[in-house]
Amino acid sequence: MAGRPLPSAPAASLTGYAEHAGITYPDDRPELPDLLELPLAERCARHDRGEWDDRKWTEQNETWYSVADARYRAVTARRTPASGTPLIRVGVKDTIDVAGLPTSLGLRHYRHHPAVSATALSRLDGVEDQVIGKVVSTELNIGVGSGCVNPYFPHIDPAGSSTGAGVAVAAGICDLAMGTDVLGSVRWPAGHCGTVGLRMTHDPGLLPGIFPLSPPMDAVGWVARTAEDLAFLWRRLGLHTLLGQPGRTPPARYRIGVPANVRDGSCAPEMLETLDLVSAALADDGHETTDLRVGDELWQRRGDAWQLCARQAWDGYRLWRHWITVPVHESTEQTLEIGARVTDAQYAEILDAMYSCRQENAARFGDHTHAWLLPLDPSPPPDIRTGRRVATTIPAPGEADYDRRIGYTPIASFAGLPAVAVPVRLSRVNRAPLGVQIVGPPGSEERLIDLARRVQLRLKPPELRPA
Repeated sequence: MAGRPLPSAPAASLTGYAEHAGITYPDDRPELPDLLELPLAERCARHDRGEWDDRKWTEQNETWYSVADARYRAVTARRTPASGTPLIRVGVKDTIDVAGLPTSLGLRHYRHHPAVSATALSRLDGVEDQVIGKVVSTELNIGVGSGCVNPYFPHIDPAGSSTGAGVAVAAGICDLAMGTDVLGSVRWPAGHCGTVGLRMTHDPGLLPGIFPLSPPMDAVGWVARTAEDLAFLWRRLGLHTLLGQPGRTPPARYRIGVPANVRDGSCAPEMLETLDLVSAALADDGHETTDLRVGDELWQRRGDAWQLCARQAWDGYRLWRHWITVPVHESTEQTLEIGARVTDAQYAEILDAMYSCRQENAARFGDHTHAWLLPLDPSPPPDIRTGRRVATTIPAPGEADYDRRIGYTPIASFAGLPAVAVPVRLSRVNRAPLGVQIVGPPGSEERLIDLARRVQLRLKPPELRPA
């Protein structure tokens, strides 16, 4: 066989293929095109003045998408309207129906094609036309892992079932992402990706067309790059109309309660430092901050919120597995097993406690408190390079770190309240984003966004760029 040329070495072939395909990840740091770097309000102002190049905007988005989608993997289905890329780009979680786009529910081998969009989306005038695609959800809202890469902090798990919402906004793929928040599913991805996430007031009327996980706690959520962007979009896109009532006018001076419950030993020092930093910043901004205690009828129910979610996931699975015939991930199965262990008596007691708890919402805030200020979590986001991935998304009673895992996000969920997650600084230990959540009475979304905006203006968090 002398003289016959040897085939190319595999390494050389793969290198050639990568060059032909234009693959550069992970060696080269991507640079956002100039139009995508513009502040959102300035972009819209230029457009409104007739100083906008729609063709260049579409071209830059196409160029950026090819880089960002390969690198961060946040999109499951994409569309570009015939008129070009919309001025404000909206992504929608893969468990929320959008007519004309498939819904996969976070499953690799499943999809359906809805004829109509979810109510919360179709109620917004013109917003459906600005949807550029569906973004990643974890499997059935309860699986572990999403396949997404955190754009600013690749060593931090984006977390939460609305993972793609946080990642897509952080990556500059969209300006606003619609997700769902049951026990923190919007707030965690937003906070872990350095963006801002809003859980809206629980409203069953907004949930048709949204895959249910725990109907009494399911809520529509939104992710934006900053609180300033969220405030701008809240009005520009008419998100406030989803409340079905006039917004609450932001007061000149807020009264903010800081629950002393977080100082019971379960909260890490860096998280308490972050809480105190934000509290001091709000005081410097002219607002009143006072210590208070959240009553045990709500505070002690945080674990029950997880048990309720697990049981309702299990009950739901027994119904919808008729349609979803593909195998589910091991972590999803383990979560369902936790729900199967919640007895009917426990289930009924938790539901009764929830409805009783919600009757007290008016008294909890009243005229004396506009909002509560809490850490987003008891501890900083874990570093995936050194930490061990959890086996299930839902903590089970008796686990060694149960008190930490149940966290603080269920407070808003159990009571049906709105809450906004705001990242404010970086950890000294692993440069993870550290943040707070601001919780308010039903219908107080506009005030919470205003408070989040004031926090970020006062503390000026570091400018972040995709890694």
